Parts: sequence; structure tokens; C-alpha cells
Amino acid sequence: MIAAMMTAANLGARVTGWGFIVFAFGSIAWTIVGMASGQTNLIATNAFLTLVNVVGIWRWLGREARYADEAVAVAEVSKTVAAPTLTPMNDLIGRPVKDKSGNTIATVVDAMVSCDDGRIGGLLARCGGGVGGVGERIVLLEKNIFELHSDDITTSLTTNELSGLPEAREAAETAL
Repeated sequence: MIAAMMTAANLGARVTGWGFIVFAFGSIAWTIVGMASGQTNLIATNAFLTLVNVVGIWRWLGREARYADEAVAVAEVSKTVAAPTLTPMNDLIGRPVKDKSGNTIATVVDAMVSCDDGRIGGLLARCGGGVGGVGERIVLLEKNIFELHSDDITTSLTTNELSGLPEAREAAETAL
């Protein structure tokens, strides 16, 4: 259950990778139980699951973690050279959107990139709602109503103004 929560939570490459390590310990333990009790199906199933878990460990603690590390390194270097400051796109998802007072009024769920010039054309953000996303709205923050900084995202909108924005799809139909 812990491994399932770690992988399902989507909290980044390392947490997901460690979730696969926990899964691997479980599948190895069940393989041992199968060997001790002569249950061939239990052995076969969990041997296969161990292989799947090894692939998950390699992907999330190897490859994906390396990608994330490189993106962070490039972002850090960009802060120290005479060039635009860069930030990893993956790091935008889940980032809070703050109003002028520093209060979180939304959370980014995706970034929309222009195919013409590769620039961020807008952010999809969730606002409102209660437990588990019930009642939340997804709005499109057009590029002229937010500022992207290396560590946060700010807007001049208030909570009420944000709540008054149309749903993202509707906004895209009229704005784009």
C-alpha cells in the first residue's frame, strides 16, 4: 500500500523510484513465500513483478532522476549568466499561483506552449473546490496575467477575479 501511494502520488522521479523499490521488496518476499510453500503460480507472478519493478527503479531513479537533475542544473546556471533565466517545465506543474499579497489562489496543472515560437502561451490552473478536486475549476491564465519567476508564479488577479474567469476550454475558444 505504501508503494502504491508513493507511485500514484506523482511527487517526482525519486519518490516514484523509491515506490518501485518498496514494490520490489514485496515481490521478492512473495517469491520467497512461493518457493517455501511450493506455489509455482505465486513464484512466476512475483518473479515477473520483480522484473517490472526493476524496470521502474531504473526508469525513475536512473533515467528520469538524471533528466530532472540536468534540468535543475541548467536552471541554476541560467541564473548566473547573461542569458534568460530558465526553469524546468516539469517544475511548473503543482507550483502555486500567488496574488499580490503572496496568498496562494491557484495551482498550476499544466503549461501551454506555443507551437509557433516555443514560448509559454498560458498556464492551466486549478482553483476553488474542496476535497479531491470536487468543485474545482480549471482556468487558463493567459501570458499577460501572470509573471513567471524562477521560484514562483505571481498574478495581479484577486481570488474573486480568478474565480470569475471562464473555464479553460471556453477561454481558449474566445482568446485563441
